[in-house]
Amino acid sequence: MTVVLGIDPGSRITGYGVIEVNGSKSTYIDSGCIRTDTNAELPERLGQIFSGIDEIVRLFLPQEVGIEQVFMAKNADSALKLGQARGAAIVACTTHRIPVSEYSARQIKQAVVGTGAAQKEQVQLMVCHLLKLDKTPQADAADALGVALCHTHMQQSLIRMAGAQKVRRRRLR
Repeated sequence: MTVVLGIDPGSRITGYGVIEVNGSKSTYIDSGCIRTDTNAELPERLGQIFSGIDEIVRLFLPQEVGIEQVFMAKNADSALKLGQARGAAIVACTTHRIPVSEYSARQIKQAVVGTGAAQKEQVQLMVCHLLKLDKTPQADAADALGVALCHTHMQQSLIRMAGAQKVRRRRLR
C-alpha cells in the first residue's frame, strides 16, 4: 500500500487530496483546501501554505506526492505567485524526504478523464466515480485528487513499461 498526496497549488487556495493505492485500486482518504488569509502579504500566505502542507504530511504520512505544474497565464504576476505557492508546498514535502512528481494540467486531465482537453467539471465527476465518492469535493480539492490519481496512473505505467523491457531483454538473449 502506498499513500499518495496530490496538491493543486494556489496562492489563495491550495487544494490537497490523499489517496491510498493498493495495486490498481485507489481509495479515498481525505481532501480539502488550505485557505490563506487574503488580507495577508504574500510571504505570510506562503508560510500558511507551507504549514498547512506540513501538517497534512505529518497527519497522513504520504510516501509520494504529485503536484500540478505552473501554466503560463495571461497575467505574469499571477503565474509568479502560483510558482511561489508551488515552491512552498514542494519544500514542505521535501523537508520530510518525500519524492515530488510534477504534472501538467493536460497530463492530469488525460489520466483522469481520458482527454487532455477535459473541462473542470468532467475532472470532478471522474474523480467522484473513480474514488466512489458520495458527494463532489470542492473544485480545488477535486483537482488535487485528480493530481494524486494522475500520479498513481503514471507510476503504474512506468512499472508496466519496466516489466515489458525485462521481458524484451530476455527474449533477445
